[in-house]
Amino acid sequence: MANLKEVRTRISSTISTQQITKAMKLVSATKLRKAQNTIIQMRPYSEKLSAILSNLASSADDDNLKVFFQSRMVKNTLIIVVTSDRGLCGPFNANISKAAKALIESTYNDLDASNITLMFMGKKGFENFKGSKFTLDTNYRDIFQNQNAENVFKVGDNIIDDFIKGKYDEVRVVYNQFKNAATQIVKVERLMPVDLSHLIKGKKAHSIDYIFEPGKVEILQSLVPQAIKTQLLKAVLDSSASEHGARMVAMDKATENAGELLKNLRLQYNQARQAAITTEISEIVGGAAAMSNS
Repeated sequence: MANLKEVRTRISSTISTQQITKAMKLVSATKLRKAQNTIIQMRPYSEKLSAILSNLASSADDDNLKVFFQSRMVKNTLIIVVTSDRGLCGPFNANISKAAKALIESTYNDLDASNITLMFMGKKGFENFKGSKFTLDTNYRDIFQNQNAENVFKVGDNIIDDFIKGKYDEVRVVYNQFKNAATQIVKVERLMPVDLSHLIKGKKAHSIDYIFEPGKVEILQSLVPQAIKTQLLKAVLDSSASEHGARMVAMDKATENAGELLKNLRLQYNQARQAAITTEISEIVGGAAAMSNS
């Protein structure tokens, strides 16, 4: 059995750990409320923009617009991996890395590793792939240090330019979609060419007779890139809310585990203390008996 000093040291360190995990849980809960409100407010705008795009897709007869919708033979692909900057959030980051690897194995297994570019938003994703043979783009892995719509839209502009120039034939994003504090859903979505299947949702899109001002082509030239960038922004906001929810749950569980460990350690401490007292009493009784016999 461990001596009293060792048990006291473990109790002290466990109490300190429990205080840290409890504080981290409260911080994550506060951040979660703000991030959750942001993504909830964002979704109606994103859904409405996607619905408009699905109705106008058939009108994209301009050559500059067809590039966003027409599928190509995939020779080079870009996968945007959205993770977090920090750990201590359960399987949040590991699930994204697994999903990205599964996507590569199932969809791009015939491509050379150098033709698959992984763009990281969040540092943890890069840590999981830094030893791989894929082309790694780390220009935006610090995006969460200054996360706002303007910065994400700049990233979207660069991705769109690369796609139009033919640097990539397909662009996908892998992220955690926020459902609630305890549940995050790993999503793999195609940004370009624009995937209309998830917009129509298995039903024929309801045709709406729009009045275009100043003109159809001008409107679509602005609307299509805006919809793509909005989809990317939604992925980033979903991931941010999911991260705080995952960390809050993980820290809550860690706090509970620390409490259980403290109960066991205190029981162990009391047992060790009782054993020490019993030993001392036995030594005193034995000494007294020896003196009386002499």
